[in-house]
Amino acid sequence: MTPTSLIGGHVLVTGGLATGGLKYMAEIGAEMIQVFVTNPRAWALAEGKPEEDAKLAESGVEAYVHVPYLANFGSPSPETLANSIALVRHTLRRGAEIGAKGVVVHTGSAVTQSRDDALRQVRETLLPLLEEIPDGGPDLLLEPMAGQGAMLCATVQDIEPYLAALDWHPRAGICLDTCHAFAAGHDLAAPGGVKETFDALHEIAPGRLKLIHANDSKDVCGAKKDRHENIGAGHIGAQPFAELMRHPAVAGVPICIETPGKAPKHAEDIALLKKLRDS
Repeated sequence: MTPTSLIGGHVLVTGGLATGGLKYMAEIGAEMIQVFVTNPRAWALAEGKPEEDAKLAESGVEAYVHVPYLANFGSPSPETLANSIALVRHTLRRGAEIGAKGVVVHTGSAVTQSRDDALRQVRETLLPLLEEIPDGGPDLLLEPMAGQGAMLCATVQDIEPYLAALDWHPRAGICLDTCHAFAAGHDLAAPGGVKETFDALHEIAPGRLKLIHANDSKDVCGAKKDRHENIGAGHIGAQPFAELMRHPAVAGVPICIETPGKAPKHAEDIALLKKLRDS
């Protein structure tokens, strides 16, 4: 029997990581959650509250943590690189404390340096962090971007050299964002587009897909713009998400929305994905 994918979303944690997060989870009908454990747009290494951490860890809810957006292991700036290392190390530790299964980090940009130099830097900085992950700790999930600027990893094909730079470390997984993939040129809306994309991913990195960010796109395929839209309201449309959930590579992989709006819109997106999954 094919494992069923849990469907959930990135939740607000106002009132506490568990208190607020689990309340928002129930409000939107989520089956799993993703959270930030610190300010998503700052370098601050915020500590958690032990009682909230324990409550979430003991809840049995499948949880993932997203690293703040500033982290960039391809940056030529020594300060940015040092801060990125500290931020991911901190987020991995916090992820372990709340029982998270994975910590999502963007694959980064070379900015002004060469792609080869940036990938060497990724190797030098990310490999030690992967080695530090304890047994039972969260995997580090690499999220390819929309292809804007000097991004190191956008298409499914870009995943191969990125993982190779990390010696195909067993704790390095993949988080695929549908909006990013579409923006990078994978036409999920075209006939056969979903199958082609996920066939390629399975061939390049079998078993590495650990999480999907389900987002429609405000822009056309190949636009290289990271602008999320509600499910079915963008250029991808609703049907490709049904096809996605039936692909063998996605069996049992949790699906998390990061769509615009607040709880009512998020509840609508999750309800639609559940309908597509269960029909």
